This record gives sequence, C-alpha cells and structure tokens, in this order.
Amino acid sequence: MLNQRVDEIFGDAVWSYPVLLVGAALLAYFLVRFAAVPLVYRAIARTPSQWDDLIAQRGIFKLTAYLAPAIILYVGAAHYPEMIGLGRRVILAFIFLIITLMLARLLTAAMDIYQLYPVSAERPIKGYIQLGKLLVYLLGAIIVISILVDRSPWGILGGLGAITAVLLLVFRDTILSLIASIQLVSNDLVRKSDWIEMPQFGVDGEVVDMALHSVKVRNWDNTYVSIPTYKIMENSFKNWRGMSDSGGRRIKRSLLIDQASVKFCDDEMMSRFKTFKRLESYLKTKQAELASANAGLDEDEIAALPINRRALTNLGTFRAYCQAYLEESSRFRNDMTLMVRQLAPSAQGLPLEIYAFTNDTNWVRYEGIQSDLIDHLLSVLPFFELKVFQNPTGADFSKNLGPRYPISEDKRTKIDS
Repeated sequence: MLNQRVDEIFGDAVWSYPVLLVGAALLAYFLVRFAAVPLVYRAIARTPSQWDDLIAQRGIFKLTAYLAPAIILYVGAAHYPEMIGLGRRVILAFIFLIITLMLARLLTAAMDIYQLYPVSAERPIKGYIQLGKLLVYLLGAIIVISILVDRSPWGILGGLGAITAVLLLVFRDTILSLIASIQLVSNDLVRKSDWIEMPQFGVDGEVVDMALHSVKVRNWDNTYVSIPTYKIMENSFKNWRGMSDSGGRRIKRSLLIDQASVKFCDDEMMSRFKTFKRLESYLKTKQAELASANAGLDEDEIAALPINRRALTNLGTFRAYCQAYLEESSRFRNDMTLMVRQLAPSAQGLPLEIYAFTNDTNWVRYEGIQSDLIDHLLSVLPFFELKVFQNPTGADFSKNLGPRYPISEDKRTKIDS
C-alpha cells in the first residue's frame, strides 16, 4: 500500500520509493543522534544517581542512532519487492548486530556500577562479565549468520557439535580460567589490592586487576606481570592479606653471638646489671630463685664455683633484656607472639633470634622499627660483655699481622714528618 501511495504522488519512477526510504532513515538517524540522545544526556546529568551516568559513558544511547534508521529500512523494505530477500536479511542482521553491541556495553556498564560498592574489592566480577560478553558475542554471531544464510540458529548450533573438540581446544584457556576464577572468588583466595608472591613467575607485588583470562600484578619495582588465572590455582602462592588484616607484621631477625664471649656473671657484672631498669624485675626474681636453688649447698670454695651451682650468664641476662625491651616498647604487639630465643649454634656463631610483631604493617615504617631495634640491641651488647660474630676482614689481618711490606724506621720517620 505504501509504495502505491508513493507511485500516486511521484508517478511510476523506479527511484522514488528507495530515495524516500533512505531519506527517512537518514532523518531518523539525525533526529535520534543529534536531538534525542543529547536530551537524554542532559536529563541524566540532572539526576543524582551514578548508574545512568555510567550507562551513558559506555555509549549505549548513541547506538540507538544506528538502530532507528535500520528499523525504518527493514519495515520499508517489506513494501519493496526487490528488497524482500537478501536486502531485508542484511538489514535484520545489522539490527541484531547493534543489539548485540548494546548488550555487551550494558554488561560493561553493570561492572562499572558494581565497582561503586566496597564489596567489589573483595568479590570482583570482571571475569564473569567477560564470560557474559563472550556468550553475548557468540550468540549474536550465530543469530547474524543464521539470518544471512537464511537458516535456523538451531541448525547452526547443531553443526557446531561436530567441531566441539576443536572448540574445546580453542577455548581451553578460557574454560580453565573460568573455573579458576570461580574458585578464586568463591573461596576468597585473591582480591584486588592483595599482596601476593609467586617466585616461579617473578611475582611479588599488588594485584591491580582480575580478569577472566589473567591476573595483573604490579611488582614493587613497578613492573607488571600478567599470570593466567588458572596458573594461580595450579601453583602455590603466598597472600599477605592476613598480615594486613591482623595489623601485625613479623620481625624475625637473628644476632650472631660470638660463643667465646659467653660466660657466667661475676659480682662486677651483677652490680652493673642492677643499674639497668629493664632488668630490675628479672634480676630480683632470678636472685630469689637462685638463692632457693643453691640453699642446700656448702659454702666452701668448691661449692662456690658457678659450675657447681646455678648461676646467671651474660647471654641469658641479655636475652631477658631483649624480652623486656620488646614488651616495654609501644611499637610491638603484646597480644601476638613475642619472644627471644636461641637457635642451633653453628660455625657462624650462636643465633639469638628476635621473633616479634610490629603494630604497623606499612613497609617503610616497619623497616624503620626493625632497624631501630637491631641498632639498639647491637649497641648494648658490650654492656653485657658479649661480642657479635663476623668473619675477619682485611683490616683485621693487617692489624694482627702487620703491613704486608715492612717499612724501615727511616722511611717511617719521613712519612710521619
């Protein structure tokens, strides 16, 4: 009926109906693109919600400018016999292509909206969104192809069954990554901003992105490493989130004590130790304990030897000092493990290990607290007549053996003058 009406107005000209149809499609495009869409954007800008802003930023409304003329062409082609076949199928395929793109962008906007909420840091959905977009593109491609070849989509899907093995091979990483993403998120193994370590892949840094196929990590040297998602589940990794959540970061450092400097405390050392405020409680308790333990011994010269009775050592007293220093400091967590212990002696000395947790997990401040602790303990070692073990250096050999090439007295006098 429409083409007959056009013939009555413009005569029997073959070109009249196609020209009017194309003109109407162009008019619809300009009206939607430059009139309707800007009005929608201005209305969105006035609303307090961020949802519509994120949807607009993804360009979903701009795609309607292509959808409107396509619908006009498709409806108009029904009245034009020459376009009923392939022409209408091409236009219909274009419409479904635009719808597919709109759905994919809508999924991306949904992810943007989800990231507005704090739960997005704990439960990322980027992998699921990417999988959804992949399915949308796949279904959209099947529908578009079925329209163009004029076959049922179910027939094309049935044909895909014959190449299932090939598809499994092509999408192997995608399938494995999907399963790994579900495990990571459901078990809360990795989140964005987590510090993870995977030495086998050169990973030691912060997770900045979690996608379907890969997890992106920014190392502390500002390099980036992308790991296939399924590789995280296949291999072991260390997540430091527990340290951050607990509010305590561990110090595990050892002082290597020269074993030759370990000895019993004499009266002079005990008098000096009594002036150390951090040892007042320890010495009072120990002296009472030792007096009780040694009460039954004779007071002769042999019984008075430390080897024949219980006595304090400088190393044990220093260990008590370290423990008191840690417990007194406000920089360490007293509700977590806090101890000073001896490890197995070796050719490199006797390790005296400090095992404690700081109350600050910030890397820079943590290193400062740890350095201040070791500096202090090394500085007080001489007060306990203890020495730190270290391998001899060239200066040590020169001091003990003299210069390599002896200098005569005359030359030495000239050098000194």
